[in-house]
Parts: sequence; structure tokens; C-alpha cells
Amino acid sequence: MKTFTPGKTYTTRSACDYECVFSVKIISRTARTVKAEVRGEVKTCKISMFEGVESIKPFGNYSMAPIFRAE
Repeated sequence: MKTFTPGKTYTTRSACDYECVFSVKIISRTARTVKAEVRGEVKTCKISMFEGVESIKPFGNYSMAPIFRAE
């Protein structure tokens, strides 16, 4: 199982534009949530599991929302 590590920065690309790259820095975590720095503000995100890898959606839950995975 892959998990988010505090202090590490994770990146993902936009579903619409390959040149657009999003990044978040994990500040802290609990068993079910992480605190992530997104564009200068701190957000608390619920952790979900998919195929043994943790993932978060700090920008919200919509069809083209960037999903950050802990791999």
C-alpha cells in the first residue's frame, strides 16, 4: 500500500491540457485525512483508496478535477 508522506510534494497533469501541471505539498496526515498546501493555502482533504494507492482531490470532486495519487 502506498501512502502520502508529510513534507513531500506531489504533482499531476491536467486531464485537458498536458502542459498544465498541478502540485500539492503534504503538510501533515492522519489515518483518514491529509493537510495539503495548495496554491498558498492549506486544505484538509479526505483520503480515498484505489488499487492500494492513496489519492486526494484538493480542488473538489468534479469530472475534470485533478487527482493526486501517492505514487
